[in-house]
Amino acid sequence: MKELALKYGCNPNQKPSRIYMEEGELPIEVLNGRPGYINFLDALNSWQLVKELKQATGLAAAASFKHVSPAGAALGLPLSDTLRKIYFVDDLGIELSPIASAYARARGADRMSSYGDFVALSETCDEATALLLKREVSDGVIAPDYTEKALEILREKRKGTYNVIKIDPTYTPAPVERKQVFGITFEQGRNEIRLDDPSLFENIPTQNKTFTAEARRDLIVALITLKYTQSNSVCYVKDGQAIGIGAGQQSRIHCTRLAGQKADIWWLRQHPKVMGLPFVDGIRRADRDNTIDIYISDDHDDVLRDGEWQKFFKEQPAVLTREEKKEWIAQNTNVALGSDAFFPFGDNVERAHKSGVQYIAQAGGSVRDDHVIMTCDKYGIAMTFTGVRLFHH
Repeated sequence: MKELALKYGCNPNQKPSRIYMEEGELPIEVLNGRPGYINFLDALNSWQLVKELKQATGLAAAASFKHVSPAGAALGLPLSDTLRKIYFVDDLGIELSPIASAYARARGADRMSSYGDFVALSETCDEATALLLKREVSDGVIAPDYTEKALEILREKRKGTYNVIKIDPTYTPAPVERKQVFGITFEQGRNEIRLDDPSLFENIPTQNKTFTAEARRDLIVALITLKYTQSNSVCYVKDGQAIGIGAGQQSRIHCTRLAGQKADIWWLRQHPKVMGLPFVDGIRRADRDNTIDIYISDDHDDVLRDGEWQKFFKEQPAVLTREEKKEWIAQNTNVALGSDAFFPFGDNVERAHKSGVQYIAQAGGSVRDDHVIMTCDKYGIAMTFTGVRLFHH
């Protein structure tokens, strides 16, 4: 198949719409549903991310995309009992495969942002992964293949309209890419830089020059995630998964704050008070996620006041106080942070430190590098200057 007609472009008024190949055949096959323009943007960007994560680490990888940026990205590492519970996969009843674990992590990191996501899997989608996908609000999935059982499960989702795309894992695009803006064609070489290159860790200007193997892995996850995130962007990673992504902000510090806030929420969801919330029976997953998000925030009264808490809980929970939140967040450690360009000021490091960051990878090259280094040294943070900018638009 050389081209595929689409219902419309980014918006219903943008017609006609299609995807096509100037040379050769499309490397994708639609197995179910009718993916749209934005679906394919998410699918193809997310596929590149998980393919690159797999190449760099040798592990299964998954991504949860919304509006051409990842809401989550993760490797297929085993889940602790705590993560199984906060990702709501502890009741599945079957063992999670590496690719199912990767998706549970990618989807679970920021469930609010992942609502209605498009999913990418680096491996064949198996039954366990399909069962996880079936229970979530999602627009579609792209993977190199599907087992018969997985395909059967996914074809039943959304009354048979769920988008399922199979991609040729051997497909390699042309080295030059083009797009049009306002009738003008832009052309550039594809960003083929390898982010698992050991040379990225050679320029370490901080006093602490020690990066554990896990820290290097997590920084590689952060950098590859940033490579496919709308800039400006910052990514916090822990234990092989993104826990906070700040995308598309005009100011670098706003990226760092946004991603840090998401990382804090991820960590706060593991607080005993949050894990023990007495939800009413039958509460919808989206309502539960939204309630947790509000409960953790300063707007907690919106779900705890009389007349409101009864809608969500069997009994009125105690407030998670600011002091309790601050104390709990202080226990988060060994977090890695990547930035798609240099930090212009040390304020980014100050904010990152509050969310447990101990390892940083950033391009370097700011006129205030000395201040950034000094701030890292104040907290014993190890930082590498990669010399690589990863803007993505």
